[in-house]
Amino acid sequence: MNRWIPALTARLVLPPWGRTYLVCAAMVMFVSFWTGLVLGPAQAQSARIFPKQAQRALLQVTQAPDILLNGKPARLAPGARIRSSNDLLVLSGTLTGQSLVVNVLLEPGGLVKEVWILSPQEAAQAIAKP
Repeated sequence: MNRWIPALTARLVLPPWGRTYLVCAAMVMFVSFWTGLVLGPAQAQSARIFPKQAQRALLQVTQAPDILLNGKPARLAPGARIRSSNDLLVLSGTLTGQSLVVNVLLEPGGLVKEVWILSPQEAAQAIAKP
């Protein structure tokens, strides 16, 4: 009935050098796991790089896809991406009524295709001119 169990356990018996490799592999996995936990958040906080064509603006979503950029009416392009200060995608409907300092990238037709919501530290920095 359970004839496969002895065959399986016979295959798991390791020679003495095999146990050493198994312990070393476990230690490497443990160290890399903890390194990822410690260094992962530190690497995620690195400075974001914006395209040279990006413009600084004050964004207010009136009713998606209609927005105000520096008080002037504008429109989000189909498939426009809005990224939060954490670099996560945000839906335009969740920003309705908020005034946010952003970097925007416009399409040739004038529609807004990329938006980066700036953190207070990023908003304090001057934008690089193309």
